[in-house]
Amino acid sequence: MQNNEKFLYKYLNNASPTGYEASGQQIWLDYLKPFVDDHFTDAYGSAVGVINPKSDFKVVIEAHADEISWFVNYITPEGYIYVARNGGSDHQIAPSMRVNIHTDNKIIQGVFGWPAIHVRDKAKEEPPKMDNIFLDVGARSKDEVLEMGIHVGCVATFQDELTELNGKFYTGRALDNRIGGYMIAEVARKLKEEKIDLPFGLYIVNAVQEEIGLRGAEMIAANIKPNVAIITDVCHDTTSPMYNKVASGDYTAGNGPVLTVGAAVHKKLLDLIIASARKREIPFQRSASSRSTGTDTDAFAYSNGGVPSALISLPIKYMHTTVETASKSDINHVISLMCGFLQDFDQKFDFRYVK
Repeated sequence: MQNNEKFLYKYLNNASPTGYEASGQQIWLDYLKPFVDDHFTDAYGSAVGVINPKSDFKVVIEAHADEISWFVNYITPEGYIYVARNGGSDHQIAPSMRVNIHTDNKIIQGVFGWPAIHVRDKAKEEPPKMDNIFLDVGARSKDEVLEMGIHVGCVATFQDELTELNGKFYTGRALDNRIGGYMIAEVARKLKEEKIDLPFGLYIVNAVQEEIGLRGAEMIAANIKPNVAIITDVCHDTTSPMYNKVASGDYTAGNGPVLTVGAAVHKKLLDLIIASARKREIPFQRSASSRSTGTDTDAFAYSNGGVPSALISLPIKYMHTTVETASKSDINHVISLMCGFLQDFDQKFDFRYVK
């Protein structure tokens, strides 16, 4: 296994819940440091590597570092634990899943319990809901749970880790969007190893707290004040069952990055990215966003009086589950496209629509 893939497994298998991204950010930054000239972090944990830090013109490539999770919300007298969402966690996949509960001192293992099929009333069968899913940590009382170090506010993450399908796909939890952190780090590595000199400053940004409203991107955009921003995130593979392509669009994992049209996406910047893709024969797909993209693109685009921004998405299957699945070829194409754009981009380009 190559060093970059070792990093990928280490980074994705490490828990990085929203608001508690520090350990994952350290792994990411330690990998990135040899490929950049400088680095810094902000108060909430967004991490940035910088190439050409003395340049006045600043280009950002960005991903977000956090994953969805659960908060311990209520402990019953009998020792069962009810939870609240931290981000868009899916209550329907929770029953029978194993979790790690992160206490102040150690990790406690637990499970999402669920009554056996034999004892459920078929006529009134209830689906999993936020008020009936619960954790079992092997305790018989609330006092025993507390003695284990578990209290209200502790974070729980699913135990599932990264694996492969058919040698062509990665599958696991938190590809949304730490696979983006991997891709932008690989852009930095490729620039360094291929001795590609950029005439502008490049800020490789791994932002926190996207899953609860783009908060980390809002903070770091105000800090950096970039001239241009390219965001990478994930979108849905809609060819798998149960998707409505009319409503959601038609995107397939393995057919290349997805490039979005929308109000926050600067059309001239998008055209430059498409030109770079065509120049290198990199396949791509198109999507349309009716209002906001729902990604950190929005935070960068509307910061600092307006920053030309664009979104390069990686299509994945089964988003916000423990088996998020992405094509290896798509990952490589996103990396190649971002590198190609950076080599092609002229910082004197005029982004004004009206002159």
